[in-house]
Amino acid sequence: MSDDPILQPYRLKHLTLRNRIMITSHEPAYPEDGMPKDRYRAYHVERAKAGVALTMTAGSAAVSRDSPPVFNNILAWKDEVVGWMRKLTDECHDHGTAVMIQLTHLGRRTRWDKADWLPVVSPSHEREAAHRSFPKKMEDWDIQRIITDYVDAAERMKAAGLDGLELQAYGHLMDQFWSPLTNDLEGEYGGSLDNRLRFTFDVLRGIRERCGPDFLVGLRYTGDECLPGGFGADDGITISQKLKDSGLVDFLNVVRGHIDTDAGLTDVIPVQGMRNAPHLEFAGRIRKATEFPTFHAAKIPDVATARHAIAAGLVDMVGMTRAHMADPHLVRKIVEGREDDIRPCVGANYCLDRIYQGGLAFCLHNAATGREETMPHDIPAASETRRVTIVGAGPGGLEAARVAAERGHAVTVFEAADQPGGQIRLTARQERRREMISIVAWRIAMCQKRGVTFRFNAFADVDDVLATRPDAVIIATGGLPHTEVLAAGNDLVCSAWDILSGDVKPGADTLIFDDAGDHAGLQAADIIAATGARVEVVTPDRSFAPEVMAMNLVPYMRSLQARDVTFTVTWRLLSVAREGNRLRATLGSDYGGMTRDRLVDQVVVNHGTRPLDDLYFDLKPLSRNLGRLDHDALLAGLPQRIDDNPEGRFQLFRIGDAVAARNTHAAIYDALRLVKDI
Repeated sequence: MSDDPILQPYRLKHLTLRNRIMITSHEPAYPEDGMPKDRYRAYHVERAKAGVALTMTAGSAAVSRDSPPVFNNILAWKDEVVGWMRKLTDECHDHGTAVMIQLTHLGRRTRWDKADWLPVVSPSHEREAAHRSFPKKMEDWDIQRIITDYVDAAERMKAAGLDGLELQAYGHLMDQFWSPLTNDLEGEYGGSLDNRLRFTFDVLRGIRERCGPDFLVGLRYTGDECLPGGFGADDGITISQKLKDSGLVDFLNVVRGHIDTDAGLTDVIPVQGMRNAPHLEFAGRIRKATEFPTFHAAKIPDVATARHAIAAGLVDMVGMTRAHMADPHLVRKIVEGREDDIRPCVGANYCLDRIYQGGLAFCLHNAATGREETMPHDIPAASETRRVTIVGAGPGGLEAARVAAERGHAVTVFEAADQPGGQIRLTARQERRREMISIVAWRIAMCQKRGVTFRFNAFADVDDVLATRPDAVIIATGGLPHTEVLAAGNDLVCSAWDILSGDVKPGADTLIFDDAGDHAGLQAADIIAATGARVEVVTPDRSFAPEVMAMNLVPYMRSLQARDVTFTVTWRLLSVAREGNRLRATLGSDYGGMTRDRLVDQVVVNHGTRPLDDLYFDLKPLSRNLGRLDHDALLAGLPQRIDDNPEGRFQLFRIGDAVAARNTHAAIYDALRLVKDI
């Protein structure tokens, strides 16, 4: 038996959980037709195999037709969900992991023009800023109908063999009843706190009557809205005590804050650069006040923090949800004494931000997450050892090196700089994004354990590559900033990279032309504005920084709006000309022939990168495949067999930005799915 606090079993009523680590409810947007099919099941089973005690599915499963799935939620109101949830549950149970689900009605946190085009409902007409729908104020028959829907959905989950469920009460319908800000009903469901809680207790009583005392039921709820006019921490403790005293719930899963705006959501689920575990002490306060089983998750990315949460008695079960997206084998590595091998969550929030833009949840630097059916988390050994040479030690090159080394190949990496990291190293220079360097540090550590040879300060040429006698060469040289975008004055601008690297000092009055919409443009604005400079960010897009996405945008805006920064959308930089000791920047519009001028002392262009691909084209005629990639084989998970040039000495591939400007995840995915079959 281990004496590690987080490896101790925990008994929740009749259920014994094998350790104190859980995956809290979240919706990775993997359902198909509203059902948790094979992709969804494989995702949870991978984590069950590695030892997590409890996996909580859905975030959240919709109980009613008028709760349309804006996050591609599971549709718990359909009878066919039972079979799919049964398959998932049985397989997780086979590996010793308990399974629960989160049920909800989204209330106003959805859109009326989705699914069946039914009106959004809520206990008031107040609109949620994030989803913009003006709700119908609920009538008595709406309330009774939805209570029945909750109970029916719970019965389906019991029929599917789940160990229990939790009801969602932060930002959704249930706590829209709780909050004075979103409940102006008259009568028994509005007014006093007890009346505002009545809907919740009606649902809980219905579930207990239908599902019995042994089906575990809890709430994941906000204990403090952190909003003027809303309910505060003292109210939250009162609500927590009432939940316990009701005898209707078996656990409390506590969060803090509100999610009706991007900024509020980001405070509830913090991203990189924000404090770790910001609500842990508050959860501990709830546990102390109620002396009741308490769960919690909110940016607990590392084992040390999780261990503290349990050892200090702050919570009974600690949620490490995004950490399990980064490394599904986290628990197994703790058990095996291999904590140093855990792939760290860097808080980039690529996972959640993609969901809120209608995409599938993917981890920024684990390309196998969400692709468990086709991508391995444990790299299989190759049948024969080969010599693999990689040029470039950015995230794509390092992933290629790691995967090739785990395959058992002899790997050599050339890097022109004196350190690995590529664009990641530039990104991580900013304090708020320094966690990104862990993407590099983890891969370097894994490569060093497997004997990868690194040659830094080595601007490799053809002879250098050939001297390694490679069987396969992977060009991961990335790209360089592209600033040649103007009709005139290209020589008068600098790139966002120039600002990030410190090669160019910030001006006092700067115009940033951001036609890429990614982090580099906003980071440059942040660095320049921090000096006290005036900054204007200009973009031809309808909105600025679309590639940064909602939750990552929040810390930038908190910084930039506190300084002298303005954003101008739908205008394009046409030209720059010198005027005395200043620069005249001429803007034009894609919508017509209008122009505007700006007099500034610095112009920064963020227009992505162009591939640094000279070496690739020099090597191409010497390769067996002439650089050609068999897409069908790649997508089928088969080795590359192209032999266009029988005289060629090696296979040649390129990945990441050496192909085209994309992002970190794309480079890492390129590397994984190619090299796993070399």
